Amino acid sequence: MLQQHDATPAIGIDLGTTNSLISVWQNGESRLIPNALNEYLTPSIVSIDEDGAILVGRSALSRLTTHPQKTAALFKRYMGSKKKFKLDQKTFDATELSAIVLKSLKSDAESFLGQSIRDVVISVPAYFSDEQRKQTRFAAELAGLNAVRLINEPTAASMAYGLHTQGFGRTLVFDLGGGTFDVTVLEYDLPLIEVHASAGDNYLGGEDFTQAIIKACINEWKVDGSQIAAHDMARLYDCVEQWKCQLNQQGSSQQLCWQWQDRQWVMDLDEHRAAEIWLPLLNRLRAPIEQVLHDARLQPQQLDHLVLVGGASKLNTIQKMVVKLFGQLPHQHLDPKTIVALGAAVHAACRLRAQNIEEVILTDVCPYTLGIATSNEGRCGIFSPILERNTVVPTSRVESYSTTHVEQTSIRLAIYQGESPHVDNNILVDEFTVPVKPNGNIQSLDVRFSYDINGLLEVDVFLPDSGDSFTKVIDHSPIGLSPEQQQQQQSQQRLRALKVHPRDTLPNRTLQARLEKAWAQSLGDERRQIGLWLQDFEMLLASQQEQKIQPIRLQLERFLDEINY
Repeated sequence: MLQQHDATPAIGIDLGTTNSLISVWQNGESRLIPNALNEYLTPSIVSIDEDGAILVGRSALSRLTTHPQKTAALFKRYMGSKKKFKLDQKTFDATELSAIVLKSLKSDAESFLGQSIRDVVISVPAYFSDEQRKQTRFAAELAGLNAVRLINEPTAASMAYGLHTQGFGRTLVFDLGGGTFDVTVLEYDLPLIEVHASAGDNYLGGEDFTQAIIKACINEWKVDGSQIAAHDMARLYDCVEQWKCQLNQQGSSQQLCWQWQDRQWVMDLDEHRAAEIWLPLLNRLRAPIEQVLHDARLQPQQLDHLVLVGGASKLNTIQKMVVKLFGQLPHQHLDPKTIVALGAAVHAACRLRAQNIEEVILTDVCPYTLGIATSNEGRCGIFSPILERNTVVPTSRVESYSTTHVEQTSIRLAIYQGESPHVDNNILVDEFTVPVKPNGNIQSLDVRFSYDINGLLEVDVFLPDSGDSFTKVIDHSPIGLSPEQQQQQQSQQRLRALKVHPRDTLPNRTLQARLEKAWAQSLGDERRQIGLWLQDFEMLLASQQEQKIQPIRLQLERFLDEINY
């Protein structure tokens, strides 16, 4: 029987591109919560089994090699877009897939804590747009969670290190995850934590470094990539990931080997050659760093702390570049893969004013410039900023404009975000029409943007000639769903209808998927042996004798570990 708890748990979630984690503030510290496999990292991967059931995490990761058409990964990159992912006969968007991962984390936490959870703090990339943040909150709703706060990943990382307890200091957080890159400058002057500037690239991460090596291999081997089947490409991806791990551990020359069409394809790769292949990506990392230092009006030597976050930041090539750029060693005593989740729980505890933690006031910034579309001397589509990027929020600013002709009866106010002088290159946030009473003159109007820390943008329009005023609230809070998202309530019904593997059966299903992957990657006698293991284990599962299944599962897991599968 579950023990009942009255206290509201302080829960933090790192919803990552490659891995997700959930943590809780307990006994004066952040604590990671294990999943059904007793692991802290849950791969952000979703798959559909042969019987139509949903698999999340390690079991889905194995099926990415054996059943790529039934498996989705890296969907966080497409949060807020219209991209669809087809898994067998079902179609999902990035928000729905993220909700499935969040629901799995929720189940793990409730099993671990022995009580239900609802309110959570979720981390997001600092450079996430308003729409991406809105979709993250919506994914939490679909999973039965209430995202009481979205905290930027760099801010969460600095809180995990306890830098907010050191009184005063400037910290640069370099966050290179699987799919996104953020760099943020924060300043501490307790109890205030102030974000001075954020920059980044939502389409740059460890995945791109992997794909660059894959592309280099295909070019060197003179292979037509379009002729490689999806499952064979997935195996090449696995080979590159294993090579990256070996390179980081040994740092010496390595060979990358891939078995395809009854032939072993080999590429000699050391750290120096990898750095040459990655040079365009390394250069892309530099631009946001230079921008954030410029916006924060700081030189590298003025930074007190340097923090590396994200699994991809563990690459030796990345670490050497960072040390060379900043001239100092980063904090490294916490795992960059888990630091964000730990920090999210710290902030959740701050919100609940938990014991053993100092109260902090956290400020944030608008990561993008917000403005409206205007025209000038017959040229249309000119972007007029009202709130510039890295403006500290909450904030309110007003700009004055005028109608274009004396008989004008309405104004179309189109709100954009971005850094281009042309609205076509920026993102449309929302638009609405303001009526105007013609009076034979060009009329002025004041447009005010008010932006709060929860992502709620209020647009006020005042017409001095008539005294009319109009207000439009663009709500990015969990309950402020747009009409389009209200129509998406069908997502909730569709997700409820999905059949999900029971949590207590996941270890067995994960081993089954792992054996299938090992069989696909092996050859000869080794493949025959793995095939026998798989056949015997499936027969054992059919017997439903748990007392026999568990010891055999543990034994087979050891066998696979010994042969590096």
